[in-house]
Amino acid sequence: MKRVRILLRVSSSKQLDADGDLSVQRRLVKEYVERHKDWQLDEKEYFEGSNSGYQNAVSQRDILQEALADAQNGEYDILAAYKDDRIGRRMWEIGAYVMTLKSCNVDIYTVKDGCISPENDDIMGQIMLALRYGNAQKSSSDTGMRVKDTAEKLVREGKFMGGAPPYGYRLTFSGELSKHGRALHKLEIVPEQAALVQKIYELSCYREFGSVKIAGLLNASPSEREMAPGNEWKSGTISGILSNPVYTGHAAYKRREQIGGKCRRNNRSDWVTADNPNPEIRIIDDALWQLTQQKRKARAVRFQKKAQMPECDTSIPVISRNDGVLPLRDILFCGFCGRKMVNGTRYSYWTLQSTGEKKSRKIPLYRCPASHNGIPHNQRAQFRADMLEQIVFDCLAEHIGSLLRQEDITALYRKMLDSRRKNLEAGRRRAETELAKLTQDIQLMRQHIPDAMSGNYPLPVTELAHALRQKNERITLLEETLQETRMSLEEVCNSIAAFSSTLYSFGQNVSSPDTLTSKTPGLEKASALPAWPQLLENTSPETKRVLTNRLIERIEVSGEQILIRFRG
Repeated sequence: MKRVRILLRVSSSKQLDADGDLSVQRRLVKEYVERHKDWQLDEKEYFEGSNSGYQNAVSQRDILQEALADAQNGEYDILAAYKDDRIGRRMWEIGAYVMTLKSCNVDIYTVKDGCISPENDDIMGQIMLALRYGNAQKSSSDTGMRVKDTAEKLVREGKFMGGAPPYGYRLTFSGELSKHGRALHKLEIVPEQAALVQKIYELSCYREFGSVKIAGLLNASPSEREMAPGNEWKSGTISGILSNPVYTGHAAYKRREQIGGKCRRNNRSDWVTADNPNPEIRIIDDALWQLTQQKRKARAVRFQKKAQMPECDTSIPVISRNDGVLPLRDILFCGFCGRKMVNGTRYSYWTLQSTGEKKSRKIPLYRCPASHNGIPHNQRAQFRADMLEQIVFDCLAEHIGSLLRQEDITALYRKMLDSRRKNLEAGRRRAETELAKLTQDIQLMRQHIPDAMSGNYPLPVTELAHALRQKNERITLLEETLQETRMSLEEVCNSIAAFSSTLYSFGQNVSSPDTLTSKTPGLEKASALPAWPQLLENTSPETKRVLTNRLIERIEVSGEQILIRFRG
């Protein structure tokens, strides 16, 4: 009796034919073994789950290596599989593997092809073996090319390619079926997660935080940590969110590619993206996304050697690492030697006379490193941070006010109202379009309820009912949002009408914002200059640092003199 062991492999856990379904493969192979009276099925079988026989080398497939080791130990005589491609799809490697098993007196039989192991002296048989797996390799290569071409075409049309949805979205039944009768799904925004995605982009763009710091901030909040994938935010997850164009409504393909068994990130120039954005899945506007990409690229450059620097927009001042409590340390220089100031600390100690309790306080300082290392300075080389920053922020507030006074307040207010109106109208159109599409989907899905009840539909009744319930909930939310948008739009239109009427009534007599403010409803809030000293005082050190880097090119401090050079 010849001892037989079974080899089973599935390329995908979702396949339903004999090539993919484990139970079907096992039953067919067992029936094949039972038809041979001189074969005896061994208890041990070899199984590879969701493992490609084309992309993975024989040396990387542990199951094949285990089967080879057992053959070398003489534990069995025949290896049975469903088809020859269950062994693999590599022309030279699989042929060599078959002949190696043959040298151990183990033959490979398949249900479809019988014995595929030629004798060691059968040259023609070995040539046919190479041709067999050469054809299998070419078939996989052609299939991969067709899949990639189809994927690129679908992505350019704005279709979802499948797989797990990106953070901020969930998959819902689209109401459509593929040509193979499979239920098609589409992305739908999860409002709570979308708000967190917006926060991540704002922290990266406006406060210039890196992925590690953003992850730490989100993990520090219990509610936001619970919303993380895997209940914990990681820097890689944040980087993936910040680089994914799907949040602007553009589906993307080939952002990553597997080469030589390893996955690598492709350059943005190699991405395949949708020709037109899908407003139904847009979370981040294009301007914010583009500015975020520019700043992240510029920050990355600061960590690389000059010889390795990629091209980037150097006109955008960025902070490579926005932390600490001293917002001026990137632009503050010693007026005596020209060295950049660094952070320092001085401690103050005292004792309360009433209680005898000892107290201490840490005083942040800016200091010149050259003076600290013993290089003599004719003037002071360290300054208290609170006193120096107060002077700089007062000058900065006056500079901002001066910039605003140079602008035409009436034109700014009109532009603001028009921009607000356009955004609201775009939001209304998106909501109305999505509402019409959802209504159409629901009507289509309801038509298939009888088919689902009779079992003639890809989705069971329970899943179809769940999909209908999700779409109805989305419609309710959209209707509420649409009502709020229409009310806001009406308010903005009324403000525009009142503003235009006031301008017409005053004509050429409107000579100052104060005159216009006293007569125009709502304009007093928009045109009044902000109290910039108070705003700067109350904001975080990270925000101060971004603002000062954006507006100030260099500060030189020496003795009692401070020289501030503003940008542009």
